[in-house]
Amino acid sequence: MKAPVSYPHFARPSHVPRLFVTFLAGVALLAAACGNDDSGSADTSSSTGGAAGSSDLPRGDEPVDLDPATFTADITNPYWPMEVGTRWTYREIDEEGNEQEVVVIVTDQTKEIADGVTARVVRDTVTQDGELVEDTFDWYAQDDQGNVWYLGEDTAEFEDGEVSSTAGSFEAGVDGALPGIIMPADPQPGMQYRQEYFKDEAEDNGEVLALDQQVEVPADHYDDVILTADTITIEPDVLEYKLYARDVGPVLIFGVSGGGGKEELLKVDQAPAGAGTGPLGEPNG
Repeated sequence: MKAPVSYPHFARPSHVPRLFVTFLAGVALLAAACGNDDSGSADTSSSTGGAAGSSDLPRGDEPVDLDPATFTADITNPYWPMEVGTRWTYREIDEEGNEQEVVVIVTDQTKEIADGVTARVVRDTVTQDGELVEDTFDWYAQDDQGNVWYLGEDTAEFEDGEVSSTAGSFEAGVDGALPGIIMPADPQPGMQYRQEYFKDEAEDNGEVLALDQQVEVPADHYDDVILTADTITIEPDVLEYKLYARDVGPVLIFGVSGGGGKEELLKVDQAPAGAGTGPLGEPNG
């Protein structure tokens, strides 16, 4: 994921509210407590008979055998509902203070992934000073237990209006790439899972640290928030925390190791018809 963008170490800008500073001060203790509690760990054996349940989430390069009949492109998981037309707008600030805008739109389009699962196409566009710097089609689907799966992405970085890189693009079922979990159906502290796996290219992992949190971002104050920790196997120094609000989705992401930056939700609204459906480099169609 991309789901949404990975960040390095968090550097606190002067405008960060006191609520967030208090949260950040306590989060390391919370993460340590969760990480040391083996009793909350999920069963992570691989799934071979169909969609994985919340207690049977894939990790690393564990194979999965997904049954397309048990999946839908209509994603209703309460911690990342992807209703067609929903648009999230985020502000990203890197460790140097550079600001970018990230816009994520759930399109009405679907894509059949190589393993046969029909996925929802979600458009993720990053601009800086009005100039396109990254553009991505992400592919998600939900199994019949409510787990949201990440099935790949078609991504491009841009410089001066031209594609400079497509690194990170992959499709589950092609060249050994495997699908992963973005949000479990019933998240519980200690659950660990891979988010994506494409050897030496995309090896992202997630872990649920805590439930029933709260956070305040420009969009709103949110209760009933889930806190996760994301790591990258091929970049072991990178760690970021993500907060997901019920009935909203991701609201805050910040790096705590490997650099510094954050992404915060500015607003959620409905995109105009056709938004996000153009080819890469032309996100508005």
